[in-house]
Amino acid sequence: MKKVGILGGTFDPPHNGHLIIAQEVLSVLKLDEIWFMPNNIPPHKGKVVTKGEDRLEMVKQAIFDNENFKAEPIELERPGPSYTYDTMIILKERYPDIDFYFIIGADMVEYLPKWYRINDLMKHVHFVGVKRPGYEITSTFEIIEVEVPEFNISSSQLRRRFRTKQNTRYYLPDQVRHYIEEKNLYGSTESTSNCKKTIDG
Repeated sequence: MKKVGILGGTFDPPHNGHLIIAQEVLSVLKLDEIWFMPNNIPPHKGKVVTKGEDRLEMVKQAIFDNENFKAEPIELERPGPSYTYDTMIILKERYPDIDFYFIIGADMVEYLPKWYRINDLMKHVHFVGVKRPGYEITSTFEIIEVEVPEFNISSSQLRRRFRTKQNTRYYLPDQVRHYIEEKNLYGSTESTSNCKKTIDG
């Protein structure tokens, strides 16, 4: 059976931390693919800053050179909050021969009891908790633990850096950075730095 990891999030914007997590889980658990799944309306966060089509395109730009990475737009195609249970029911119906692994940060593990229909969800997917070195995960649910090197940057910090014209190079792929500047997302402006143009999506 094919094994696929799902990394959900707003990806507003996607950055190298997301890519490190995905590649580490792919390698450690010997998965076949990782699907990056941008949320429409995340139930546990505030309103997203950027349109869904831009966030999906940024994901495509970020993963274009990795044949094991795929962009999955299913949650952007549905209205309302992006509840993981609803999404996984649809994915299991579409792909009955795939074994899914849902990737979350160690900080989210403690909130699992509050997730929508979590007990039913656990029947349809394996949860993978990514943790930094030396960090212990405690949960009453069965969690597969994967240790991931720490990358101390967040999407909100990157949005602030773009808005205040601070350096963003090496925090996220050049293709994503160029797309942000070209579209003037997050209050950014066209950079004079020599970076590779976006890849046709």
